[in-house]
Amino acid sequence: MTLEVAPEPAIAFERTSLRLPDGRALIADLDLAVAPGETLVLLGQSGCGKSTTLRLINRLLEPTDGLVRVQGRPTREWDPIALRRRIGYVIQEAGLFPHRTVAENVGLVPRLERWEPARIAARVSELLALVGLPHDQFADRYPHQLSGGQRQRIGIARALAADAPILLLDEPFSALDPLTRRELQRELKALNARLGKTIVFVTHDVREAFYLADRIALLRAGKLVLWGDRAAFETSEDAEVKAFLEVLREEAA
Repeated sequence: MTLEVAPEPAIAFERTSLRLPDGRALIADLDLAVAPGETLVLLGQSGCGKSTTLRLINRLLEPTDGLVRVQGRPTREWDPIALRRRIGYVIQEAGLFPHRTVAENVGLVPRLERWEPARIAARVSELLALVGLPHDQFADRYPHQLSGGQRQRIGIARALAADAPILLLDEPFSALDPLTRRELQRELKALNARLGKTIVFVTHDVREAFYLADRIALLRAGKLVLWGDRAAFETSEDAEVKAFLEVLREEAA
C-alpha cells in the first residue's frame, strides 16, 4: 500500500508574531498553512490583523518572532523583489498607475522581468480577454476612464501577468456596489477554477468568505480564533463566530 504524501504548503506561518516596539502584538503566535491551489479567506473585524497577516507573506512586513514560509522557504531568505514578483497583489481600487494605460499597467511586471515586447503584448491581450475587457476596447484607456469594477479587473489581470503562483487580495471588492461586487466574486471564483492559483483573500464580509473560501481563518486581536471550512465555522461555539453567523441570518431575513 502506497501512502499519499501531503503537498508542502504554498504558504505557512510558524509561531509567527509581529510586535510593536512597545510590546503590543499586531499578530501573535500564528500557526497557519495554505495548500497549493487553495483559497484561504482571512476574516475578521477591522483592526484584527488581516491585512498585516497578508503583508507578512510578501515581506512588506517582517515578523518579530517565528517565521513565514513561501513555497517552503522562509521569507527572510527570499530577495524581497524576487519574492514579490512571484506573488500577485491586489488592493482596494486596484492601485493602478494613473499615468499609464491599461496595457502598460497590466504589462508592468513582465517588462520588469525583461520579457520580449511581442510576448508582453500577447500576454496583455490574453489577460484582458480573461477578465472580460477586450484588448481593442480597453488597452489604450487610462484608469480614470474605467469604472470601479473595470479597474479591479485590471488589477487582477496585472496580478496574473507574470503567472505568479500566489495571489494576495486585500479587500479588493469592498468599495464596489453590491451587484458589481457579486459579479467580480463570481468571476474570481470561475477564473481560479481554471488557473488553480493559491489565493489569500482578506475580507470582513462573512458572505463573501463563505462564497470564495476553501477554508476560513478568523482573526481577533491578532490571534487565530478559527481555521477551517464552512462546516467548522457553522458548528463553532465561539462567540464571535456566532456573531458573524447572526449577521448572515439577519441579511437573509
